[in-house]
Amino acid sequence: MGGTDIPTRTTRRPVDSLKILQCDVCVVGSGAAGLSAALEAARAGKRVILVEAAQSLGGQAVNSIIGTFCGLYSNGPDVTRLTYGVADDILRHLHADSAAQDRSARNSIIVQYDEIALARWIDNAVRDAGITVLLGAVVRNAHLSGRRIAALDIATKFGDLSVEADGFVDASGDATVAWHAGLTVREPETPIFGTQIVLFENFDEAAANAVDRWEMQGRLTNRADHYGLVRKDGFVFSFPGHGTALANMTHVETPLDAADYANTVFDGRDQADRLLRFLRDEYPAAYGNARIRIYAAPGVRQTRWITGTYSLTAEDVRAGRIFDDTVARCSWPIELHNNAAGAYWEELGDNHVHTVPLGSLLHRDADNLAAAGRCIDGDTVGLSSVRVMGPCLAMGAAAAHALILAGSGSVHQIDIGALRKKISDNLDRNDPYRA
Repeated sequence: MGGTDIPTRTTRRPVDSLKILQCDVCVVGSGAAGLSAALEAARAGKRVILVEAAQSLGGQAVNSIIGTFCGLYSNGPDVTRLTYGVADDILRHLHADSAAQDRSARNSIIVQYDEIALARWIDNAVRDAGITVLLGAVVRNAHLSGRRIAALDIATKFGDLSVEADGFVDASGDATVAWHAGLTVREPETPIFGTQIVLFENFDEAAANAVDRWEMQGRLTNRADHYGLVRKDGFVFSFPGHGTALANMTHVETPLDAADYANTVFDGRDQADRLLRFLRDEYPAAYGNARIRIYAAPGVRQTRWITGTYSLTAEDVRAGRIFDDTVARCSWPIELHNNAAGAYWEELGDNHVHTVPLGSLLHRDADNLAAAGRCIDGDTVGLSSVRVMGPCLAMGAAAAHALILAGSGSVHQIDIGALRKKISDNLDRNDPYRA
């Protein structure tokens, strides 16, 4: 057969083309929470299917280029790490690859990372763990039988699938599983704004680093209207040696409607363009020749979340409440984005630690569903502190082990002591921070 003689065939979609996949644990969403849940379950010997609506893994950490791991560490002066497990593997790899840099911020330590290096680590970690991955896979229905979710209907461009599992982790960020199962969910009555992150290139790094952040924020406040900018605060910071700077200085509404979401993408990019004009005009030595390298996917902070057996409150966060069923620790400030013009920050003081209870991860009307990440139950103020990546990684681990312990029973009746043993590092370990 010659090199250009390529055979073809004629076919059509079978009448009954629904493919059924089965597993022990199905995780929806591959951001920090979903990634942690999937890897923890797989490493415990469970068959795992990871469902991701985007065309690549990593959730907002990769596709929205959040740029920093927040909430991994406690507040000063004696900073310790609060989240372990999958976080250990990520930090070890990124630091060894010179793809992460620790920064002092908000009386704590945040970790700036290279999103490309993180994306490749995620790909390899998930593949090595033997996890079945569905990309470009959108949940369009969840079948609820009594108090148990039996299966998810998944749409892909390759055809429809049904995923059956003993337990489901909703790490979608939007309570997708609970919503499609017809379970009650919560939504904010007024917008919680997201951010259009952009990466700049072709700027002068030394001149940019010489710009005082607070002077820039003051000038932005005074000049935002002139440039047509919605948000009047935020920051730009470079990644040393990488030739890029990340800008977090926009606010976009993130509705749960397909057509409106497209408008969010367009509006976010418009804001990014206007921000570039501001930086070029106001700081020509640093950004006069800058250009936008990447418009990331719009970053979403809060849209829809489950109705749990416990709703985490602002007072729980401020008081540093330690729950009997604690599954994650956090020291990150209250960071509320309910005002288009700017964010509200409330730092919580030295050595402050607050926690997330298992009850906030468990839907009150389902026995084999555990949420993790930003769609756990809480009021908007409480959630604004714990939806960052540190506690999200811890929540993912807790969700996976709660479902494993429940098996064919109910997550509401598991042995909390047994769960605590599985996630003990995230509850009790306090390794001192070392630069």
